[in-house]
Amino acid sequence: MAEILAAATGRRKTAVARVSLVSGDGKCTINRKPLNDYVVDEASRIFLMQPLKIAGVETKYDVIAFAKGGGSTGQVGAIRHGIARALCEADASLRPALKAAGCLTRDPRMKERKKPGLRGARRRFQFSKR
Repeated sequence: MAEILAAATGRRKTAVARVSLVSGDGKCTINRKPLNDYVVDEASRIFLMQPLKIAGVETKYDVIAFAKGGGSTGQVGAIRHGIARALCEADASLRPALKAAGCLTRDPRMKERKKPGLRGARRRFQFSKR
């Protein structure tokens, strides 16, 4: 196996991704599956690879990611965050460009908890005066 150049953790909602950058030709593997098999949506694939495109190193590194928790969109966001953090670890001069594009910002939006006496987080039971 190739030597890991940089590794980082990315998070979004309840999804967590461990991302490793390895010198290679631009292949992306997620949970031991090729990118096209794991991420079906083309827009999600473009969103996931955005940090590499901004840094201009799409063909310089191979991405190996292990994602767990959350749904497909959360995992894609977590992997993107992890790739951006790993790129900063590999080359600190990329940080301003990635930060300006919003790749290093962890998305803080989480599911709101259900409150007692309500049907959901904010949804109430139907009110009837009589």
